[in-house]
Amino acid sequence: MNIPVIDISPLYSDSREGKLSVARAIDHACQHSGFFYIKGHPISSERMRTIRTLAEQFFALPMDQKQAISISHSSNHRGYGETAAEQLDPSAPADWKESFDMGLNLPASHELIGPERPLYGPNQYPDSLSGFADQAEHHYRDMLALGKTILSALALALDIKEDFFEDKFDHPLSVLRFLHYPPRLPHTDANGAPVPAVGAGAHTDYGCITILWQDEVGGLQVQDVNGDWIDAPPIADTFVINIGNMMARWSNNRYQSTPHRVYSPSGQERYSIPFFVESDFDTRIECLPNCCAEGDEPKYPPISAGDWMIYCFNNTYAYRQEEA
Repeated sequence: MNIPVIDISPLYSDSREGKLSVARAIDHACQHSGFFYIKGHPISSERMRTIRTLAEQFFALPMDQKQAISISHSSNHRGYGETAAEQLDPSAPADWKESFDMGLNLPASHELIGPERPLYGPNQYPDSLSGFADQAEHHYRDMLALGKTILSALALALDIKEDFFEDKFDHPLSVLRFLHYPPRLPHTDANGAPVPAVGAGAHTDYGCITILWQDEVGGLQVQDVNGDWIDAPPIADTFVINIGNMMARWSNNRYQSTPHRVYSPSGQERYSIPFFVESDFDTRIECLPNCCAEGDEPKYPPISAGDWMIYCFNNTYAYRQEEA
């Protein structure tokens, strides 16, 4: 399987044909691999160095400071997740990574916050890192804008209005994550052969699309249509994009989520910074009219974006299972 690199700079032009050319390239990638790289985006390498440093500073904090903002203390799934707190593949050992999750930062008094929309609310930030919240929220806004630009191309690819997704992200559930994969000692199987360490088990993503920055260490693998695992190495000044389950439901599996996983190279730590593009809580996720043949039933029943995300979180995080 070839994971293409797509130049999305025409999406920032006034050229209709330029935008359609990007849409066609994305459509082909989504149907044949589910993954693609993008270049020609407005997020600078200097910005990503700054955000990586921010992540490094956070994960270097003493454990008691990180635990003070534990995700288990949050009613809206924000904050620090300790190593092995998340299990993406139930058939494999728990993921060997720690995380920081943030989203749209709403004050506790906001009208959208309540028991019927439990994923809305404030972020949790470390007290000891000056400027952390401002930098993280600035980057969140820029990544959301990038995500909506990519979705405009997906709308063209699906032959719907270019701005179809625009009003579905007024108060998005989109999440920015900092991920740290601590170094692990090499280990071998019963025959003495080296065994790669699982950093993140095989899984598909929950939302519309994921925009991933990964450091120079690598370790990301994508499953092809034959079930083989293909490396998706880091490429300078690009992001890796993949389709999530929300988009699979919207497109009636025209675009399917592609399983992927992370192996942590032995003895090295790894950082990645994914941005999960997820719509407003009340957005109805259902088959688009032109994605189901006349007379056929859609493959998925309608569901709100928020209810879908809650279902996914409850099946992934031990702390939520304990609360249930």
